[in-house]
Amino acid sequence: MSSRYPELEPYDTGFLEAGAGNRIYWECCGNPAGQPALVLHGGPGSGCSTTARRYFDPSAYRIVLFDQRNCGRSLPSAAEFGTDLAANTTWHLVDDIERLRLYLDVDGWVIFANSWGSTLALAYAESHPDRVRAMAIAGVTTTRRTEIDWLCHGMARFFPEEWRWLREAIPPNLRHLDTLSAFHQLLNASDQEARMKAARDWHGWEAASILLADPDGFPRRWHDPDYLLARARIVTHYFYNGAWLEDGFLLRNAGRLAGIPGILIQGRLDLEAPLTTAWELAEAWPGSRLVVIENAAHSMSNATISSAIVGATDEFREIFRK
Repeated sequence: MSSRYPELEPYDTGFLEAGAGNRIYWECCGNPAGQPALVLHGGPGSGCSTTARRYFDPSAYRIVLFDQRNCGRSLPSAAEFGTDLAANTTWHLVDDIERLRLYLDVDGWVIFANSWGSTLALAYAESHPDRVRAMAIAGVTTTRRTEIDWLCHGMARFFPEEWRWLREAIPPNLRHLDTLSAFHQLLNASDQEARMKAARDWHGWEAASILLADPDGFPRRWHDPDYLLARARIVTHYFYNGAWLEDGFLLRNAGRLAGIPGILIQGRLDLEAPLTTAWELAEAWPGSRLVVIENAAHSMSNATISSAIVGATDEFREIFRK
């Protein structure tokens, strides 16, 4: 397997007008004449990273990244008090991908996605299978209700101290609500300070599993309060609304992916996205292959997971060279 490719800078960037006042930041890296490849970041609301550019051979791929609605460099930011997230749903993002494909004059692309991005990749590919050449997915999620409940409540059995701290951070007048509902309400409160405190508290909870996966992997962007607020608002917005997906929809419709090569890369010790979802998807997706990484969790900075991702995109590169 290969290590990540060297750092590189975009050769083109811009903003895509997406309606309802939304402007989507995008960038292209690598070979302008290469096989188009699309990166779908996690979160929801984490924004794209410079590291994600490095999973593709820049001499062979035209690498496209974009910040999903209201996060990263896309505008308006969910951190701004007046930003309404009503026009930010899974299906809005699927439409954004198609809009970006047409804008960049792409016939079809290889997709790499991780974590929440895998849910978005599946929603897009099942809606537009003729536009997807292959997919590499790491940290597989489908955002079913059981997966949401696990992230927001079930993991408490592994982090009881952090869970108690999170529950105690909820004001007494909201403690009758489940944790997700309470934080969804707090992150949309009429008081900006209340929103900011809720964003920090929410990320304090998420940090428990992230630091377990990668003790050196605490995201640097988490030191930016605007980043924390935008991401927390978007995460809870999606989870509270079940990602606007009928429960189990993506697994039930995985047969639509038949003929699309797929490599699923999953850490066996992934607490945030337990292996069972990747296994179920591999069973339901004809022609896919599950790669289980032993002694790895949910961190993309894990050297073995990174190598497996690059190995997958290199494998696809050879397919399209034939």
